[in-house]
Amino acid sequence: MPFRENIDNISARIYEFLKDKPEATSWQIKLSLNISSSTMYLALGSLMQSGKITIEPDGINYKIAKTPQQN
Repeated sequence: MPFRENIDNISARIYEFLKDKPEATSWQIKLSLNISSSTMYLALGSLMQSGKITIEPDGINYKIAKTPQQN
């Protein structure tokens, strides 16, 4: 699978994971989807850049939430 296609696929999986959750930590996403940290952060960056999620620091992790217009 080409690199960009893989990131798009992981982005879609993360977005689906957040579907029924008000928020999740980066650690929860990584473990639940069984993905590498580097791939997860690239996918989260892509989702944030497109305005679909917000990312807030939470200790050594981050809190990830869908943006209000995306709920």
